[in-house]
Amino acid sequence: MAILISGGAGYIGSHMAHHALDLGEQVVVVDNLSTGIRKLVPGDAVFVKGDVGEQSLVETLFSRYSIDAVIHFAGSVIVPESVADPLAYYSNNTMVARNLIEACIRGRISKFIFSSTAAVYGTGNGKTVVAEGDLTAPINPYGRSKLMIEWMLQDVARVHDFRFVALRYFNVAGADPKGRTGQSTPKATHLIKRACQAALGRIPRLDIFGTDYPTRDGTGERDYIHVTDLISAHALALNYLRGGKPSAILNCGYGHGTSVREVISAVERISGDRLPVMEGPRRPGDAPALVADNRLISEMLGWRPGYDDLNEIVRGAYNWEQGLGAEDA
Repeated sequence: MAILISGGAGYIGSHMAHHALDLGEQVVVVDNLSTGIRKLVPGDAVFVKGDVGEQSLVETLFSRYSIDAVIHFAGSVIVPESVADPLAYYSNNTMVARNLIEACIRGRISKFIFSSTAAVYGTGNGKTVVAEGDLTAPINPYGRSKLMIEWMLQDVARVHDFRFVALRYFNVAGADPKGRTGQSTPKATHLIKRACQAALGRIPRLDIFGTDYPTRDGTGERDYIHVTDLISAHALALNYLRGGKPSAILNCGYGHGTSVREVISAVERISGDRLPVMEGPRRPGDAPALVADNRLISEMLGWRPGYDDLNEIVRGAYNWEQGLGAEDA
């Protein structure tokens, strides 16, 4: 049997492809390379350039490679872009997922792992630590497009032989410890990526949006998770579904926050350079702090993080950024 990884040429998807191969899985990657990078896909994976929302393509791959599970990473992830062009996000996220889910039903693929997001919680409704049962109130089209997919998965699972695990990512960062893949998208908006770019002179400065939050140092706090720990959660979710367990929606974070200033200090320690920083006002809709309640994923999947260390996360991200060629930076 094989697994199909959509968006496997992207940052997180390529980590999944490498890890799955390490575990002895046969891997089929589908990516249209609109933002993915072909060289991030491991050579032992089957690579197909195409749109995962194209049902005829996906159904052909299901039968050709005896696929028994889908891990769906493909999608658009930039919040300001979703606000500027919401229809693109409802098309590329929600509609593509809808087509892929239908192809799974037709192909009798009963196991589905979905990359959701903490953005479904919006500002957290005044809470710092959010649990899966808390109010979902996304404040942008990106978060809404992901929450719609969660709803679809739940509805489909009620009436078909189809089970899923939706992992709500918090702030993913770092790079493969073996140096095989990392965050290579030049215009990515992730804080640690941007901070590393600033340290290397690839962007003129790093902006801090808000310094008057009710947090330890006045800057926003988020739950940063090493990409390798995130991928281990996907592998456990696959085993969970293969074991016949029921569908689940699970937070994926460490359960503690790190401030913007703490990230900057870590990047300065690793790089040995002071970062060019500009302080500005808060952005509308940003929560002071947003942290995962991760008890459920620990209980249901037996997930135990192995890289819960800010310096380790930043070191991997910085080393990967440093190694990117000028054409990739």
